[in-house]
Parts: sequence; C-alpha cells; structure tokens
Amino acid sequence: MTTRYSTTYSVSLALFSAALFGAATPASKALLGNLTAFQLAGLLYMGAVIGVLAVVIRRRTWRPPWRMSRSNQWRLGGAVLFGGLLGPVLLLLGLQLASAASVSMWLNLELVATAVLGRLFFHDHLGRYGWLGVAGIVLAGALLSIGEGMSGIWAGLLVAGACICWGLDNHFTALIDGITPSESTMWKGLVAGSVNFIIGLFLHSYDASVSVTIGALAVGIFAYGASITLYIASAQGMGATRAQMFFASAPFFGVALAAIVLGESISIIQITAAAVMALSLTALFRDQHHHQHIHDALSHEHSHSHDDEHHTHTHSGHDPSHRHSHLHEHKPTEHTHPHWPDLHHRHKHD
Repeated sequence: MTTRYSTTYSVSLALFSAALFGAATPASKALLGNLTAFQLAGLLYMGAVIGVLAVVIRRRTWRPPWRMSRSNQWRLGGAVLFGGLLGPVLLLLGLQLASAASVSMWLNLELVATAVLGRLFFHDHLGRYGWLGVAGIVLAGALLSIGEGMSGIWAGLLVAGACICWGLDNHFTALIDGITPSESTMWKGLVAGSVNFIIGLFLHSYDASVSVTIGALAVGIFAYGASITLYIASAQGMGATRAQMFFASAPFFGVALAAIVLGESISIIQITAAAVMALSLTALFRDQHHHQHIHDALSHEHSHSHDDEHHTHTHSGHDPSHRHSHLHEHKPTEHTHPHWPDLHHRHKHD
C-alpha cells in the first residue's frame, strides 16, 4: 500500500512544480514583446536543459535514448513531439491574444486532457466525481473565452490544443522507466528547444537584447527545467492524472503574479471561472479508486523506496524510506489497496 510518506513526497513535488510553472505564464507574456513564439519556446526549453544538466552529469550511470528499450524510445519521442515542440508554441501563440491571467486559468484544461486521454488510452481510472470535475473545468474555460471576446475564443482554442499536447506528454513521460526525470527533461529540451529556436530564426530576425535572452533562459531553467523534472518524478510516483490534480494549482500562481507583476485587473468572469475550477478540482480530488488487481512480472528502473508493497527486493543496511534508483524486478503479485495509475498500476478497467 502506498504509504503516507510516499504520497506526501509525490504531492510536495507536484505542488512545488506547479508554483514554478505558474510563474512562466506572466513571465512569458512580458518576454513576448521582444521575442516571437517560436524563439521564446526554443529559449525556454534550452533553459530547461541548462537547469537539469548538472544533475544529469552528476549521475554517472545516465543512459542515452539509443540505449533505451524500443517502447521507451517511442514514449520519449512522443513527449518531445507533443510536450516540447507543439505544446509550448501553441501556448505562446494563445498568450499573444489574451491576458496572462486568463491563459493561466485555461491551463487547467491540461488536467482535463490528461484525465480524458488517460481514461481512453492509458488504462487510467476516472469515476463519477472525476467526470464531474472534468465538466466543471471545461465550463470554466468557456467562461474565460467569452470574457476575452473573439480573440479569447481563438486564444482558448490554441491553449486547449497546447493542453492536449501536454496531456499526451504527461502520460508518455509517466511511463518512461529507463531514464530519470532529469534525463527525460534534458532530451526533450535539447531536441525541442533547438528545433523551435531554429524555426524562429528562419521565420523572423532575432532582435532581442542580451538581457531578454538571459531572462528567457532563466525562466526556462526554473519554470520548465526544474518544474518538469519535479512533475515527472511526481507522476511516476502517483500517476499522471493524480499528479495533474495537484499541478492544477499552477494557474492560480500565474493569476496572482499576472495581477501583481503585470498589473492586470481580475474581472468578475475570471473570478467566477476560478470558483468553478476550484469546485471542479475538489470533485476530482474525491475520485477514489480501490479494487483487487494483478501485477505481472516486471523489470524496470525508476526512483522508488521500500516502504510499500511493491518493492520487496532487499538492500543490506538500507533505510526502507530512502528513495533511490536502479534496475530491479517485480514478481507477479495479486492484492487489494487504494492506488493511483503509477508505473505499477496500468491494468485495464471495465
């Protein structure tokens, strides 16, 4: 059974990740005055590479993608395509058309996309309260689009597209077990950042100053590099959909910073949408999952501790609650306990 320590650890990672990512929207809004969407997307993800590079280098056993299993290569490729190349560009194009506060709240559609895609394609569970929460967040997103006028409709569609891309990215990265979250973030940033930046240079001349460039890289280091790494670690611990529930607090950090830093006013429609989203998130948190299930034999590598029912291999003189990463095997097991769709719980549901 997942222990309180393990759950608290995963939740803490998701919330810290959310705070860092929430700051990215108002910061990106300011940077778009000097950079195109493709140029900024490239710099943000190249900054992400800088943010995790030291962690990757320090781990001497890091593994390049061409030495991963074929299934993990496809998952990483999907994460790069949807999460690194398409998602950020669609978001920034939407941010050019609407306020940072509204775009921040639209980002909760990522939770909707993650939940629905998880239910349809990734053996995830979504119950009555879960579907109610999904409907509420979609309603809140529609209210925000109306409040922004015609440009808000286009902006909402662009941000929704970005959220679908990141929903796919969330599930792909949650299932990658051959490399660490830092390595996954590095490869995603290296490929996607370079490609988007080159496209940006091809489409428009680069006129940004050194200070703007450094600022964009700094946002990438913290809001993308550190944030994505923390999120992946959280998703591997409790599943992409549940990690998204806590990560869904990111837009509220963004709204607060948009008002404080950019001086944007918060409208009645935005306040109403925020209330609907808060109620919807509450419904999602109540979505419980408990049944008898079977674990097939499995061999993989990921961050884990030994204070649960899934990691029964032993280490001499090892604290059971200490988190570490290495290749390990699981024997076939059948049991019942409350669980999330993490790396060990990807069974089908009727």
